[in-house]
Amino acid sequence: METLTYALLLFGALAGGFVSGLAGFGTALMALGIWLYVLPPSLAVPLVLICSVIAQTSTLPSMWKSFDLSLVWPFLIGGLIGVPLGIMMVASADPKVFKLSIGVLLLIFSSALYLNKRPLAVKFGGRIADGAIGFAGGILGGLAGLSGPLPILWANIRGWNKHERRGIFQLFNFTVLATALVLQTASGLVAFKVVWLAAVAFPGTLIGAWAGARVYHALSDKHFGDIVLGLLFLSGLTLVWNSIGAL
Repeated sequence: METLTYALLLFGALAGGFVSGLAGFGTALMALGIWLYVLPPSLAVPLVLICSVIAQTSTLPSMWKSFDLSLVWPFLIGGLIGVPLGIMMVASADPKVFKLSIGVLLLIFSSALYLNKRPLAVKFGGRIADGAIGFAGGILGGLAGLSGPLPILWANIRGWNKHERRGIFQLFNFTVLATALVLQTASGLVAFKVVWLAAVAFPGTLIGAWAGARVYHALSDKHFGDIVLGLLFLSGLTLVWNSIGAL
C-alpha cells in the first residue's frame, strides 16, 4: 500500500469516526469524500459500513444509559423491514434519483429548521409515523446507504432533546447499517480486501469516535442541534452535487 493511500485511509477513518462519535451518524459523509480519492466505490462503500459499525459500537457503552429505548423501537422495526426491500430495489431503481430527491429534501428542511426560532414538538402520527419514517430510512439504507437523513430530520421535527435524538441516530443507524453489511456480505458483495482495509482504518476510527464522544458530552442541546442541522445541510449539498454530476 502506497504511503499516500495509507495516510488518506487513516485520515478518513479519523474524520469519519470523529463525526460518528460526535453526532451518532455521518461516517460516510466525512470518510467517503476522502477515501474515494484512493479507493474505488466497490471497496470504499463496504469499508464505510464496517467503520460505521465499529465507531458506533465503541461509543455505545458510554451513552447507553442516556438513551430512551421507548422512542427507538418503532424506528428499528420499520428500518429492519425496509432494508431488504431497499436491497431488492437496487437492480431496478435508480439510486441517483433517490439521492437527488433526498438531497433537495435535506437542504430545504435543514435550512427551514435552522431559521425557525420557535422550538418544534410535532406529535403527529405517534409511533406509527415513527415506524413509517424508519421504514423509509431502511429502504433508502438498503438502496443507497442513506439510512440516516429521514429519521434524523424527523427527530428534530419531533423536538426531542439531545440524548433522545442521539439514541435515535446511533441505534437506528447502527442496526440498519449492520444489517446491510451482513446482507451484502452474504450476497458476496464484500471483497476480502475490504477486511484488510478495515484493519488498517481500525485505529483511526476508534480514536476519532472517542474524541467525538468527548465533545458530544460537552455540548448543550442547542449546540448539538445546530451541528446536526449543519451536517444534514452538508449531506444534502453533497448528494445534490453528486447526483447532478452523475446525471
